[in-house]
Order: sequence, then structure tokens, then C-alpha cells
Amino acid sequence: MNDRLQQLALFVRTVETGSFSKAAREFGLTQPSASRAVAALENRLGIKLVARTTRQISATDAGEALLARARDALAAVEDAENAARGADRLSGVLRVALPSTYGARRIAPLLPAFLDQRPLLKIDLIMSDRYENLIAEGADLALRVGEQPDSSFVARKLESARRLFVAAPSYLARRGAPNSLADLSRHDLIGGGPAAPGEQTWAARRNGRTETAPVEPKVRARSAAGVVACASAGLGVAVASSWMCAEELASGALAEVLADYTLDPIVAFVVFPAGRRPSQKARVFADYLERAVAQSRTSPV
Repeated sequence: MNDRLQQLALFVRTVETGSFSKAAREFGLTQPSASRAVAALENRLGIKLVARTTRQISATDAGEALLARARDALAAVEDAENAARGADRLSGVLRVALPSTYGARRIAPLLPAFLDQRPLLKIDLIMSDRYENLIAEGADLALRVGEQPDSSFVARKLESARRLFVAAPSYLARRGAPNSLADLSRHDLIGGGPAAPGEQTWAARRNGRTETAPVEPKVRARSAAGVVACASAGLGVAVASSWMCAEELASGALAEVLADYTLDPIVAFVVFPAGRRPSQKARVFADYLERAVAQSRTSPV
């Protein structure tokens, strides 16, 4: 990357991350080197682009005006180079933000075939159960599970999966299996995510009617992997997606209960950061995922 492009790239990532040191790490530079590069860009243009405080770096009005054009210019250069190489010669680093358990169980097994066809490309999986700031993390795209992202993001549906009630055989041997949603009031329940104010409920349909059950978890786990692990340990009845508990159901570590009930499915989306054109490598990866999940789907959704 020549000096001008690197200066632009460092300026963009410094503003997006709010930090010279974070931007420098991405480029394999020292913090002073990154700061000097942005200062050189300011000197060349004759304008102040960033406001420096002890806590954060932010763009000035002139910097904001440059930011969007700089993003487009950098993306255009990368796309032009990749177009010249061809789709099978994509290079660089593809950064993908995604939930930990969905990434480990659903997406990671799909990656070898993708990378085998693109040996010059590297993938950085930003795996977290928090919704990361895509711009600050430098993600090319994200996979989101659950509610549809708000309209400020460019999102498209990737796939959906069944959600089901599960419990360990050891728990069912001790406590018996529930026969209705109302029976859950006599069982230990495993909740997911942070506690919400007020009463929580599980809702499911049977025989065309929607029933609800209040949920006061005996155990709460703030990740899908944690919910499945707690259920497998015999701590109670949980709700899990077929993505998350397929291995445990197949091995017998978990069993489905209340199978005559239908829960709303869970949906996964591909999300692109707002305010920038998706890179070619991001578009190619999203297209690959759509084909791959369709081919790998083994259960009704």
C-alpha cells in the first residue's frame, strides 16, 4: 500500500476505532507511526481532520467530509485489485462479527470449502455474544441471530431454524417430562440472556392455539452455549434452537420435550455496516454462505 493510501486507511480506522493505538495494531505499526501518518495527511491537505483528546479520537467537520469518500476510495481500490485477480484470488483479511455458539457450531464447519477456493484470503472471526459495533471493530459484515437488525443496517435473511424445548434424560428421570406448557410451573427452567424486568414468558402453539408459561429461571446463562451446557448437565428444561443443540440431541445428552408444541423459529441475518459499500470479499462470502447453508440444512425450519 503506497503512502497516500495508507494515510487514508489509517485515518479511517483511527476515526472508526477512536484510537491511534487500535488502528496501529491493525496495520502492524506503532502508535506514534499511526499518529504521524494521520498528521502527514493533515499537513498535505492543509486541514485538521481529527480532534485529539485524552480519551478518544474523533473526526472534525472536515474529517467527516473526507471519511465517507475515503471509505469508498479504499473499497474501490481493493475491489479493483480483487476483480483483476478473479474471485478465486481474493486476498486480504475478511473480518466477520458473529455470535460465539452460532459461529462455532454453524459457520465454522462451512469455512474450509470457502477458503480452499480462495487460498490468498484470511478470515478474522470476531466471535462474541455482544452485538459488536461493526464500524469500530472493522468488520466487513456480521451475522446476527434473533431480531432483525434495525433499518440503519443493510441486512438480508440467511436462514432460520426450529426452536424446541429440551432437557437431559437424567433430569427427566428425576422430575418426569412435562406434558403441557402449564406443567413447566412445576419444573426447573433454564433462561438465556440477561434478566429482563417484569415477568417473562415462553409462548408456543399447540392445536392451533397459543399458550404461554411464566418463566422464573432456576439458572440463567447468557449465551446459547451456556444454555445448552446447563440443560445437558441436568439443571432443567430449556429452549434452544436446532442449530445449538443438534449434537446433544444426536448423542442423547438432550431429549426434546413438549414436542407437540411449536415455538417461533429463530432467524439469522447477514448484516453489512451502514455508511459504506460492502467489499467484494464480503459480498462473495455472503453469497457463499447462502448457498452453503441451503445445501447443509438437514432439518425442517
